[in-house]
Amino acid sequence: MNPNQIRELAAAFQKSRILLSAFELDLFSTIGREGKSASFLAQQLQLDPHGCERLLNALVSLGFLTIQEGLYENQEAGLQYLCRESPDYMGGLMHTNHLWTSWSQLTQVVRTGKSAHPTEINDRGEQWLLSFITAMHDRAVKQAPPQVAAIDMTGVRTLLDVGGGSGAFSMEFIRQHPTVRAMVFDLPNVVPITGMFLKREGFADRVTTHTGDYTVDELPGGHDLIFLSAIIHSNSLEVNAGLIHKCFKALNPGGRIVIQDWVMNADRTLPLAGAVFAINMLVGTEAGDCFTEQEVATLLTDAGFSEISRKEFESGLSQVVAHKA
Repeated sequence: MNPNQIRELAAAFQKSRILLSAFELDLFSTIGREGKSASFLAQQLQLDPHGCERLLNALVSLGFLTIQEGLYENQEAGLQYLCRESPDYMGGLMHTNHLWTSWSQLTQVVRTGKSAHPTEINDRGEQWLLSFITAMHDRAVKQAPPQVAAIDMTGVRTLLDVGGGSGAFSMEFIRQHPTVRAMVFDLPNVVPITGMFLKREGFADRVTTHTGDYTVDELPGGHDLIFLSAIIHSNSLEVNAGLIHKCFKALNPGGRIVIQDWVMNADRTLPLAGAVFAINMLVGTEAGDCFTEQEVATLLTDAGFSEISRKEFESGLSQVVAHKA
């Protein structure tokens, strides 16, 4: 890596901050489909006129806006993905904006070993929670079709989606396997958001929900498959051990568990996305991490599972499947 590449990487946050501030201020939605002047936008959004104009100019340089005769207009990408009225609106970017705050404390986190987020997910406020679940939904709806298709559903009549959030994966399971009955298990503040997404997508009568905290409560039983997507990275090995034991108990004989997550090599350097995500867990959780294949296998065998296999996707994400005899 040469000095110019190092400088470019070190300064990458500047372009990111320009986009995130514009998104946070709702500039793209306010501009909409008709050009707006800098003075109008500053007045409408109660911004400093000089600061607003400089931000708009930077967005032009980055290719998000154009300017003609003093009027700023959205480019097609802005209209499709960054305006609230668009069906493709990337509302999950607000969670990325929230991550900015915690990642900014990385140096102190590494010094002290203390998370930048001392509060649990259920105690971070409704706005944070909604933006988080929305971000997870945006990601899941893109990932779910090929990932669900990769799972052997032979003999599966009921499935439990633990920490299922918006229910995106449960909905995809039913799209691909209409006779399957799916249940989302999640926290008390999350389940109402789950219901909102299920209603919006037309699955309110096809996916059930169950409120609980898997660190405290038992999981509802009687399932042929238990699905854990992006769950174990939020917890310590000890919490995951308890969760996997509860999954074993909640499965029918012959059932299986599917763990979908970043699964690291022995020295925790690959996949790259997993190594970076481990930093996200470092700053954002008390004990979350991206675990190695051996650690995941040990969790499963200690709980009583057997026939453990792993499938890795092009993205670097893995599915680890294990069976209950």
